[in-house]
Amino acid sequence: MTATTRIRPPQPAQIKGSTAYTLRINRAQFWRRCRAASSPSLACTIWACVAFAACAGAKDWPNFRGPDHTGISSETDWKAEWPDGKANVVWSAKVNTGFSSISVAGGRVFTMGNQGGKDTVFALDAKTGKEIWRHQYDCPLEPNLYEGGPNATPTVDGDRVYTLSKKGHLFCFQAADGKIVWQTNLNADHGAAVPEWGFAGSPLVLGEKLVLNAGSAGMALDKATGNVLWQSGKGQSGYATPVPFTRDGRTLVAIFGLKHLFAVDTADGTQLWSVEWHTSYDVNAADPIVSGDLVFVSSAYNKGCGVWRMGGDAPQPVWESRKMRNHMNSTVLHDGFLYGFDENTLRCLEFATGNEKWSQRGLGKGSLIMAGGRLVALSEKGELVVAPASPDGFAPTARARVLTGKCWTQPAFADGRIYARNAAGVLVCVDAGAKP
Repeated sequence: MTATTRIRPPQPAQIKGSTAYTLRINRAQFWRRCRAASSPSLACTIWACVAFAACAGAKDWPNFRGPDHTGISSETDWKAEWPDGKANVVWSAKVNTGFSSISVAGGRVFTMGNQGGKDTVFALDAKTGKEIWRHQYDCPLEPNLYEGGPNATPTVDGDRVYTLSKKGHLFCFQAADGKIVWQTNLNADHGAAVPEWGFAGSPLVLGEKLVLNAGSAGMALDKATGNVLWQSGKGQSGYATPVPFTRDGRTLVAIFGLKHLFAVDTADGTQLWSVEWHTSYDVNAADPIVSGDLVFVSSAYNKGCGVWRMGGDAPQPVWESRKMRNHMNSTVLHDGFLYGFDENTLRCLEFATGNEKWSQRGLGKGSLIMAGGRLVALSEKGELVVAPASPDGFAPTARARVLTGKCWTQPAFADGRIYARNAAGVLVCVDAGAKP
């Protein structure tokens, strides 16, 4: 690299408090020092290391539904070849009963489980599965028509990890050693009613705020202290995780509540609009999808799905259908098509119209994520299935059984590895054959 070589650094998102924002500040400081450096080539070498570190971080899956909250990983340099139907399970661990999914960041794996009326937050080594730390506290299992245990997924933000129990125990830990930074209880301390199946939406970090689907239309805490910044009504919440999006220069969240979809301004909790969405047993559990000025939601119990166009005082309906009824797990949107589990049938719908492109049975009430343009499905009975994401049909290129028992929990994808668990708490790490 010559001294005249010019490198234009990447342009991360401008959300104050985010990792990208921190990188922007550090980059500015870096270039000031580079201009004073005696060796421009050395400066370029140092920046290459910084850029590599940023790219490595992009391979994390730090929260529920991945880094972009869409269920999609940008990783493309991987392959899954299981011709004998046997995946390469690198390690397995026991994390107790529950439906908490998996977060992967900074070389650590985080999830939650319950045993003997106690929740446990686990931090494991991502390479080996060995326990780094755990934290345990009293919380009932409550197997209400399912095995019970924690519903929400840990959220990692830099050197902090946030967890939420079904009864409202909210913790902020140091990610490295599990030391408690602060803790509170959404129900006991702030009056947020516990929904019938317990809190299930995972914590969402936006800048300096921690946004939660708790109360009638969400609440936000200071992520550093746990102090309440704003709170909606104290009624029961829905079960989905808040989904961030930007509109008219404002940072908003889509909150799937008990009987409504809300758009909430994260600055002060103002409800900008709501759409009625009544579901049997008040189970609105799958995360909304926001794309441009369109928003999609889906619920089970024969409710179905719908798309609205945002604009003016209230969103206008575009289409509704009963061909996508997400029970627990969310749909993914890719290149204008929706892929998800309609109860126990995997389907593909056209996002613009709701028209069905194909359907596939045999996977039960499975879950679905994507990586590099490929669907990664986990069947209800623990079979991993990889297939190109295409509206032309479902054509698996690899499949292998990696778990037994009930598997309703969405897997995670990080650094060429797939992490999956079952309700009983068996967690497996599968090598997806990342290329060297």
